Amino acid sequence: MLAGCGGPVEVAPAPAATSDACTSAASAWPEEVAGAARADTRPASGATAAWAAGADPAIIGRCGVPVPGPTTLECIAVDDVDWIAERLDDGMRFTTYGRDPAVEILVPDHYAPEPLVLSAFGTVAGLGEPTGHRCR
Repeated sequence: MLAGCGGPVEVAPAPAATSDACTSAASAWPEEVAGAARADTRPASGATAAWAAGADPAIIGRCGVPVPGPTTLECIAVDDVDWIAERLDDGMRFTTYGRDPAVEILVPDHYAPEPLVLSAFGTVAGLGEPTGHRCR
C-alpha cells in the first residue's frame, strides 16, 4: 500500500475495471473514509479510489478484481454486503463476496480496527450483481 505523499496514489486498475458496474463506481466512491479525504489516483480511473490523511498510508479501493469463489478465509457481513477478510503484513484486504464484479478495499493497520471502514463502501459494493454466494 502506498501513502499519498502529497501527490496521486498509485493504484493499478483491476482486470474488469471497464465493466459497466465499475464505470458507475466513479460516482459511488465515498468522499471521506475514516477521516481521510479522497485523493487522486494514478493512473486516473473511475474504477479506482484512494483516501489519504496527511502522511498516513492510503486506503485503496478497486472495482473489477477477480470474483472470489468458495473460500475458507474469514467472511463477514457489513450492512448486507459480504466481504472476505484477509490479513496482510501492513493491514487487511477486503473483497466483496457474492458480487460480480468484485470490489477490493485495502485498509492499512493505521485505521484499525479495519472492518469498521467497510460501511463506507456499501454503495460501490452494491453495484455488482449478486452471484448467490453468501457468508455462512
